[in-house]
Amino acid sequence: MRTALAELADPDDAVHLQRFFKTGPGEYGEGDVFIGVRVPATRSVVKRFRGAPPAGLTLDEIDALLDDPVHEHRLAGLLLLVQAYPADPEAVYAAYLAAVRRGRVNNWDLVDASAEHVVGSHVRLGRAGLDVLDALAAASTIWERRVGVLATFDFIKHGDVAPTLRLAEALLHDRNDLIQKAVGWMLREAGKRVSRDALLGFLDAHAGAMGRTALSYATEHLAPEQRAHYRTV
Repeated sequence: MRTALAELADPDDAVHLQRFFKTGPGEYGEGDVFIGVRVPATRSVVKRFRGAPPAGLTLDEIDALLDDPVHEHRLAGLLLLVQAYPADPEAVYAAYLAAVRRGRVNNWDLVDASAEHVVGSHVRLGRAGLDVLDALAAASTIWERRVGVLATFDFIKHGDVAPTLRLAEALLHDRNDLIQKAVGWMLREAGKRVSRDALLGFLDAHAGAMGRTALSYATEHLAPEQRAHYRTV
């Protein structure tokens, strides 16, 4: 996997990606390493290694990718976990949460490509309780909190907005920009895909306490007069 990705690496893209994903001192992705492989190319490599061994990777091998300093290697490992989840949900879920808790799912693209498919599916299918999402939302790291929020996307796609509203309320006063964007995005999707009334009800109750970024994202698809109303509450 590492060799296949290295063959597609572009040093110029690596420089661009390190800037885009804020890897400088004091930034949210500080110290992350990129080799310059774009996401579509990474996905194409992952397709070659999915499935059971010998063609595919074992969970231990995927775990080694998740502990790799190279961002694209971790993304590949997470995409493999997503593909492996239906066949071995308990083991994949445990491996994923362990990687989250040891800080290896540590940028927004890594979270967004994986959280709903592993944690979200696991909780929605009743293999774990909503308390898992509550614990993630209460965690000290932004990546655990974002995993909790993005996990609710799986519920939204299956017509259930309750977990999204639950976590959005729990994170109402979280002013981290990446959490604000995640909460606002999920609220917007809840209103757009499932229930506009549920979104409006949440905004009626909480718009005044929401951060500007979350509120902006959440109201993006509302009528101009509705957006203006909620943004001046």
